[in-house]
Amino acid sequence: MFLDEQKLRGLMGLCVRARQAVFGEDGCLKTIRSGNCGVLLMDSGASPATKKKYRDACAHAGVTLGIIPEGMLLEATSRPGMAMAIPKGGLAQQITRLLDAADPIQSANNCGGASVE
Repeated sequence: MFLDEQKLRGLMGLCVRARQAVFGEDGCLKTIRSGNCGVLLMDSGASPATKKKYRDACAHAGVTLGIIPEGMLLEATSRPGMAMAIPKGGLAQQITRLLDAADPIQSANNCGGASVE
């Protein structure tokens, strides 16, 4: 199955407008480690070291990790960066369901890897 990129962009923008989005490496990692992160969206253009850092943090905390097409984060949110953490709640659940529908095998373990490249 394929990801509904238009719907994901809309949800990402809604997260920003609802102030339910955390950007920046420190903010994202802090949200993950606090146990408050519902889902982390990471740009596929991130460096291998950045990808490993976020994958390890998400796997350790049991956070769903969605890898989105390069440039989609900037396009959908108008914020530069490589990752966006969405705190637990309704918006995070909707994004997780969208990622699960796109790649149910990858995201079944709920420890990341829902690649939507």
